[in-house]
Amino acid sequence: MKAEIRHNLLARLKAGEPRFPGIVGFDDTVLPHVERALLAGHDMVLLGERGQGKTRLIRTIAGLLDEWTPIVAGCEINDHPYAPVCVRCRRLADDLGDDLPVTWKHRDERYGEKLATPDTGVGDLIGDVDPIKVAEGRTLGDPETVHFGLVPRTNRGVFCINELPDLAERIQVSLLNVLEERDVQVRGYALRLPLDVLLVASANPEDYTNRGRIITPLKDRFGAEIRTHYPLELDDELDLIRQEAEFDFFAGDGSPLTKAAADLPAEVPAHLLEIVARFTRLVRESTAVDARSGVSARFALAGAETVAAGAVRRAALTGEEHAVARVCDLPAVVPSLMGKVEFEVSEEGREQEVLEHLLRRAIAETYRRTLGGADLSGLLDKFDSGESVESGELVPATELLRRIGHVPGLAKIMERLDMTGESPGQAAAALEFALEGLFLTRRLSKDTAAGRGDGTATYRT
Repeated sequence: MKAEIRHNLLARLKAGEPRFPGIVGFDDTVLPHVERALLAGHDMVLLGERGQGKTRLIRTIAGLLDEWTPIVAGCEINDHPYAPVCVRCRRLADDLGDDLPVTWKHRDERYGEKLATPDTGVGDLIGDVDPIKVAEGRTLGDPETVHFGLVPRTNRGVFCINELPDLAERIQVSLLNVLEERDVQVRGYALRLPLDVLLVASANPEDYTNRGRIITPLKDRFGAEIRTHYPLELDDELDLIRQEAEFDFFAGDGSPLTKAAADLPAEVPAHLLEIVARFTRLVRESTAVDARSGVSARFALAGAETVAAGAVRRAALTGEEHAVARVCDLPAVVPSLMGKVEFEVSEEGREQEVLEHLLRRAIAETYRRTLGGADLSGLLDKFDSGESVESGELVPATELLRRIGHVPGLAKIMERLDMTGESPGQAAAALEFALEGLFLTRRLSKDTAAGRGDGTATYRT
C-alpha cells in the first residue's frame, strides 16, 4: 500500500499535478516534508497547534491511493485476493482457488480516523473477543471469534489518530506492534495478522514533547515528525477564508464568486475579508493571548461568517434586496469569537477590551493599505458645516447613502477597494469603510451609542 502511494505521488510530481488539494500555505514548508515521508514509506506525526489544518492534510493523503482496489468479498480487513492474511480468507482461498469472490473498494473507503479520547480502549483500535461469536458455539481459541478494531479494518489504507497524546499509555502500547512488526495481538491470541497500513497521527507540540503524555517507544516508531503552522502570509489567510467560509465574496474585478453550497447569500467585500484576516493575525501575535493554545484558522472563518450573517440579518429586517456586509457588521465579531481565544492570566477581565483594540488596529491597517493615499476630500466636505452621519447595523444601504448624499470621487474609492459594481450595498460599504478609516486616522470623530451592540455610530467633525 505504501508502494502504491509512492507510485501515485511520483506520477503527480512528474506531471506537476496537485498532490494535496485544498491545502493552503504549506507549499514551501510542510508539504515537502510530507512528500519525503510518503516516498520513504514512513508513518508520521503532524505536530501543530489547533486549527492548523492537520486533519485536513491527513485526509488528502488518501487521495494518493489507487481509485479502486480489489478485496476479498466479505473480508473485514480488506484482504488482497492474491495474498489473504486472515483465517477466513485463507480458508476460502484454499477451498475456492480462482473462484474466490472479489469486490472492489474505492479509495474514499480506505481511510479510517479516530479521535483519541481517554475512554478509547484497545478493543476500539485493535480488536477484542466477540461474545456473540463465542455464544454461537465457537471456542475462545478460535481466531475467528475476534472482532477487529478500527486499525485492522483499515488494512491496506490510511489510518489517522487525532490528538495522539490523549490516548492512555496502555492504549499507546497496543500500537507498538502495528508500527514496527506490522501485526496485531488480541487478548493473548496466537494470532499473527500482518497489516499493510499507513498510520498518521496528529498532536499538539506541547502535549507531545513536554508533558510526557506519549510513551518514548511509540515516538521512536514513527518515521517522520512534521511541524505545521498557521498561514505565514496575509494572502494565504485570505485564500483560506475564501476557500472554507460559507458566503459570497468579490473577485478583483468586482464580480461575485459564489460557493456551490453557500448557506449565507451575502456579499462580503474584499476589504472586510482583509480586516478579518488581519484581525486574526493580530490576535495570534498579541502578548495578551496564550501562544501555546494558538488561534485556530476557524477563528477567521467564524469571524467572516459572522460578518456575512450580520448583512443577511439586516437585509431580512430592512427589506434590502441584496445583503452586502459593511463595517457596522464587525463589532458583533468580538463577542462571538471571544470563546475561541485563551488569554494570559494577567488579562483576566480585559478580554473584550483586548479584542476590540485589535479589531480597530486591523481596520486601520486595511484602511492605510487601500485608501491611505486616496483623495477623500469629497467625503470630508460633507462635514464642513457641522453635519453628522449616523450609521448602524440596521440602517439599510439606501438610507445610509441618502444621509451622506452625493460624494464626488466615490467611483475612485470603490475602484481602490476592488469594487467595480454599482449596487447601493457596495457603495454604502465603501463609504462606511472610508468614514471609519477617517475616524481611526483622527480626521473625523465618532460617537457610539453606549450599551448598544448594533454598531450604531455617528460620524462628525
